[in-house]
Amino acid sequence: MKVASGATAVSALYLRDITKLSIAIPPPREQTEIVRRVEILFAFADRLEARLATARRQVGQLTPALLAKAFRGELVAQDPADEPAAELLKRLSAQREAAPKAKRGRARA
Repeated sequence: MKVASGATAVSALYLRDITKLSIAIPPPREQTEIVRRVEILFAFADRLEARLATARRQVGQLTPALLAKAFRGELVAQDPADEPAAELLKRLSAQREAAPKAKRGRARA
């Protein structure tokens, strides 16, 4: 039987019409196999979700750990000939103080 309506919704659905519908149902053995496969896929989806949660936690910890290593100088091999950062900052500060000050004022056109 074909159920059709000219509207977007069926105005009435009667039991007598539903009983005339032909609905194919697979045999019990096939139903069991379908359920088994769906359960396997749900278990796989659960494992993927757990891996995603772990990866997100690790990414959240990565940035702070990377910054900490950068400040400790552990990201690249250190050259023993390089001056310490404190010495470099002192030298840059002295250079800045020794440099002539730029005049600040209005630009006249």
